[in-house]
Amino acid sequence: MTVGIHAYGGYVPKTRLQRGAIAAANAWFNPALKGLGKGERAIANWDEDSVTMAVEAARDCLNGQAGDLTGVYMASTSLPFQDRQNAGIVSEALSLGTSLQTMDVAGSQRAGTSALATALQVAAGGGRILVTASEKRRTKAASPLELTTGDAGAAFVVGDGDGIAKLLGQATESTDFVDHYRGQDEPYDYMWEERWIRDEGYLKIIPAATAKALEAAGIEADQVNYFCFPAAMARVGGMLAKKIGMPAESVRDNLQGTVGEAGAAHPLVMLAHCLEDAKPGEIIVVVGFGQGCDALVFRTTDAIADAKPEHGISGYMARKRTDDNYSRFLAINDLVTMEHSLRSEVDKQTGLTTLYRNREMVQGLIGGECTECGTLQFPKSNVCVNPNCNATGTQKDHPFSAKVGKLNSYTADRLTYSMDPPAYYGMIQFDEGGRGMLDFTDVEPGRELQVGEPMRMMFRVKDYDTKRGFRRYFWKATPVNAMEGE
Repeated sequence: MTVGIHAYGGYVPKTRLQRGAIAAANAWFNPALKGLGKGERAIANWDEDSVTMAVEAARDCLNGQAGDLTGVYMASTSLPFQDRQNAGIVSEALSLGTSLQTMDVAGSQRAGTSALATALQVAAGGGRILVTASEKRRTKAASPLELTTGDAGAAFVVGDGDGIAKLLGQATESTDFVDHYRGQDEPYDYMWEERWIRDEGYLKIIPAATAKALEAAGIEADQVNYFCFPAAMARVGGMLAKKIGMPAESVRDNLQGTVGEAGAAHPLVMLAHCLEDAKPGEIIVVVGFGQGCDALVFRTTDAIADAKPEHGISGYMARKRTDDNYSRFLAINDLVTMEHSLRSEVDKQTGLTTLYRNREMVQGLIGGECTECGTLQFPKSNVCVNPNCNATGTQKDHPFSAKVGKLNSYTADRLTYSMDPPAYYGMIQFDEGGRGMLDFTDVEPGRELQVGEPMRMMFRVKDYDTKRGFRRYFWKATPVNAMEGE
């Protein structure tokens, strides 16, 4: 039985922090950082984390067509919950139902490729699995990793049949080669020396795994069209291609100059970006490195031309806001101690019973549709809001997350506490009916919102309960023009 990728998508946060701003702030302490101060890196907003980015990548991949999924896998080393299934939150946000398998994959920088490889093996027995990978890694100020890291996510639907990219072969080398690590309860990675990682890690472990994968696929190395190698280290991709025997031109852009390295998600981010450019019949090799190596070999099919995501990695890369405010980056990532004012000192304990009872509304943005008159409303209630109907007990579930609404009214509030003031919120009137008072996100600083302009829903963190380590999620509105790069 054949198995392959049937759909793909990605997500890159809107803000691009200029690396020159990071280097300029820290070069007094470490002048070598100037050499890394070129280009930009994607940074997630204060209300984004690996779960919200996985949701957005999955929405881009599914494009409103979830179908009969049998599983949701989420890969990350920056999962917001250690003991709450993060993939389950993703599934709830996407309103995929409860009759599927959800699983978190973590613990290694190759968690993304391991999740994809496992899903392909499971899907070979039947079923369709959504694989998501995303990363928002914390880094120490004035560290090289602060400049080379980026935040992003990717998603794929895999299932039996060739799909748009048929799996030809895969292989794994598992070895406890420690190029870096993050200990229990430690917030930052501890990195080892680059030359050691390159010479003993990349140049020995990756060729061994890739050779086995190519052999399993029945493909010669010189037939490879695209080689997705997810590492920030310069020139290593070319060195690996030469050692394995792949054409030099097969080495894909690792997006270091525009996005940064998105940790365990980066092999899949590169794969999603690669599929945007691939033509039928081309060979793609993607590797994930971390205490060994996963290598997967795909051949694109004729269906690749008609299987485009809603935005894709390229679309989200074009949707960007250039930023050189390094202090803001430190603040929204809790990398500096700031005075948040008395208004922030509110107990934000979440009632877990209430959250559970309202989870479809809160995490799935599910409203109601009256079966008598067809009126849509949010939130769903026992009584139809149509004054000409007012029927009771006639509401059925109706999703609002994919709907575009119009801005009815808004406030830019600097008195209400916000991690990134001012706090934007207002009334959204959905085009097909229903309205809601929502927070806004990703509004350009100084931008004047216009009443009547279209607004899109995005899954975000509502607030943080720092006393108990809990975070609440909800849907926020963002200007549709912001999705198009304005």
